[in-house]
Amino acid sequence: MEAVNLLSSNKYTEKQIGYLFISVLVNSNSELIRLINNAIKNDLASRNPTFMCLALHCIANVGSREMGEAFAADIPRILVAGDSMDSVKQSAALCLLRLYKASPDLVPMGEWTARVVHLLNDQHMGVVTAAVSLITCLCKKNPDDFKTCISLAVSRLSRIVSSASTDLQDYTYYFVPAPWLSVKLLRLLQCYPPPEDAAVKGRLVECLETVLNKAQEPPKSKKVQHSNAKNAILFETISLIIHYDSEPNLLVRACNQLGQFLQHRETNLRYLALESMCTLASSEFSHEAVKTHIDTVINALKTERDVSVRQRAADLLYAMCDRSNAKQIVSEMLRYLETADYAIREEIVLKVAILAEKYAVDYSWYVDTILNLIRIAGDYVSEEVWYRVLQIVTNRDDVQGYAAKTVFEALQAPACHENMVKVGGYILGEFGNLIAGDPRSSPPVQFSLLHSKFHLCSVATRALLLSTYIKFINLFPETKATIQGVLRAGSQLRNADVELQQRAVEYLTLSSVASTDVLATVLEEMPPFPERESSILAKLKRKKGPGAGSALDDGRRDPSSNDINGGVEPTASTVSTPSPSADLLGLRAAPPPAAPQAPSGAGNLLVDVSSDGPATQPSLGPTPEEAFLSPGPEDISPPIPEADELLNKFVCKNNGVLFENQLLQIGVKSEFRQNLGRMYLFFGNKTSVQFQNFTPNVVHPGDLQTHLAVQTKRVAAQVDGGAQVQQVLNIECLRDFLTPPLLSVRFRYGGAPQSLTLKLPVTINKFFQPTEMAAQDFFQRWKQLSLPQQEAQKIFKANHPMDAEVTKAKLLGFGSALLDNVDPNPENFVGAGIIQTKALQVGCLLRLEPNAQAQMYRLTLRTSKEPVSRHLCELLAQQF
Repeated sequence: MEAVNLLSSNKYTEKQIGYLFISVLVNSNSELIRLINNAIKNDLASRNPTFMCLALHCIANVGSREMGEAFAADIPRILVAGDSMDSVKQSAALCLLRLYKASPDLVPMGEWTARVVHLLNDQHMGVVTAAVSLITCLCKKNPDDFKTCISLAVSRLSRIVSSASTDLQDYTYYFVPAPWLSVKLLRLLQCYPPPEDAAVKGRLVECLETVLNKAQEPPKSKKVQHSNAKNAILFETISLIIHYDSEPNLLVRACNQLGQFLQHRETNLRYLALESMCTLASSEFSHEAVKTHIDTVINALKTERDVSVRQRAADLLYAMCDRSNAKQIVSEMLRYLETADYAIREEIVLKVAILAEKYAVDYSWYVDTILNLIRIAGDYVSEEVWYRVLQIVTNRDDVQGYAAKTVFEALQAPACHENMVKVGGYILGEFGNLIAGDPRSSPPVQFSLLHSKFHLCSVATRALLLSTYIKFINLFPETKATIQGVLRAGSQLRNADVELQQRAVEYLTLSSVASTDVLATVLEEMPPFPERESSILAKLKRKKGPGAGSALDDGRRDPSSNDINGGVEPTASTVSTPSPSADLLGLRAAPPPAAPQAPSGAGNLLVDVSSDGPATQPSLGPTPEEAFLSPGPEDISPPIPEADELLNKFVCKNNGVLFENQLLQIGVKSEFRQNLGRMYLFFGNKTSVQFQNFTPNVVHPGDLQTHLAVQTKRVAAQVDGGAQVQQVLNIECLRDFLTPPLLSVRFRYGGAPQSLTLKLPVTINKFFQPTEMAAQDFFQRWKQLSLPQQEAQKIFKANHPMDAEVTKAKLLGFGSALLDNVDPNPENFVGAGIIQTKALQVGCLLRLEPNAQAQMYRLTLRTSKEPVSRHLCELLAQQF
């Protein structure tokens, strides 16, 4: 209470002590907060600059929501008032910045926003510095409101850069005029694209050239403070040049300047130079200039003492790699991997695997590289890497023999990593016959070599080797007796691991009972894998964390490149490591981006979502974040009332308009195969006003995330009037589920926040695989599913005209196969299918009996899981 009383004093020392006490010891829940707020209001209204500054400092130091609610409307008026002292303006700007960071919703955006931009022209440099900090923060959320700051910032930056150290004596730091203000202005300009006004752009380019020229001048002081200030401006200038990526001359000059820092004695400068050059390598204008420093970067990778600098050197080698230098860079990274720090080994392994795959013309080189990778750092080779080499070898006839020979030789090493055994087991099981003609790699020799590793491997690898053995029986009949002896051994038939035991029993029986033709059919060579984008880059992005996309996926496409993957930009995965066959359809990989098509009018915003042609995807520019965090179910609004009705429209179809109102149109186009699916969401802006902060998120209510994995690809945060953006969703059904995921769409329209929550049209029947069966098989299976909990039945009145062709189309759209000549009544419909999930398969039989006279239906479903039967019955009944 005494401290509150001191706030009413007219003495500066007493008032200062009172504010100091309150800032340090009083919390926002104090009973005295109302008295404190009244005292602060009195000081803000006093027009005494000293008292006003004390009050503003107190508000900023406390920074509570209560303080923001009480003073958020007053502080902007003080900031832009014409009679406010410079010190008060400076304190008001920083105080408002503190409140905005704590509670952005409390700071009103009004007419003061236009006036605060003009503070950049203020004569007082302290006011300008504080105003730049405030505007930089505000424009990230509302860029259009502060767009006029570009020309003012360029003008102020030009005056600083062209001034001598004696012109701004009060703000000159070790012969560098206003370095911190220069850095802030350069960062502010990075919030916007290059200026559209030719005069402003010309003046800015002149400023940037001046900074680069000054970097070449001899230092005016040998003190470290001088070089730090000078380099801070230089690196921020280079960041702005990279951000614009439109001035080839400046980009090359920036690259040459950074190249001089690569051999600087200061470790921090070498680190920053390598980091900036990683970004420069992604520009078509400066990529060749970056490549000229390859020897210096390789030397840094070998000799740098600081592990973080070595890591940046590896990043730069990865970024500058193209077809002309791929073999040299991969070779150097492999050589470095033998002595690399354990902390970065996995990352380097992923980089080597990506580069070897992306730039492989000679596929034997690719195989050699991956096998060397496994030999050198097998513990750090993830499953994605060796899965990929198996897929590529399977798809390339010209490399299969070489791969078999190479992996056979690698397995002869006394110490062989388990990943090498996995690769060897698979390749020899598929293509061992290609080298069987050589006595040194005859079938018995291949088998004995693999079996010598069997007892040293984990359960998963032994299971793979057992599959290789049964393949050998098909490829090499002369090994049948030997392999059957291994399978018949007690250690296999009575193995404690159920997977190994089951494989041994089944493979032994298969080899004993099946004829040669049946065995050849069952164990035929694996078909080629569909060409698709690799998942290795996605793993590297996950390891690097959010925001690493621009450094890892450099956005360049080598025109002469013939990528094995067909692309280098897979979707960031959010699911666990897949099994070797989990992504054979390529549905996890997003399609290559295409240029967005702006429609001519707002009435026809969506692409033809009912067509079968490929969907186009807008090409997104670089953003500050690689991915966004999806809100939890507690953070979103409940689904709109008509959400269930909209969802039901998509139970039997995959394409159409999901939602439409006067602002927004949402279209859906999807495809599903087995337990995988891909969905394209098309968001169309029907207005002439740009949507700001446009954020569509997919939310898993309850424990749905353990049943359904949905990967999302981000979209542009701004949607222009009359334009459309597309979002790609990659979906994997892990287990059967009953509730669909939610689609939450948030954006700002005309400054007002908009929020919309729908049910995403992903239902369990989307993962149906139609199954054909004869009448006898159908009724046999129908009797097997005779438990009461396995059957769901519903009798209901028809809500639509009873048309046999429409009914047939809906049942086919539902996902089941329609079986003819099964039901004795030809008017009835009988269907069968299997719901594919990653964990298990659920068989499903259905029977629909229409009664045209009574306008009624009887629907009966039988599945092996009770919840699935009931849920499918409810879904399908709502369609008739």
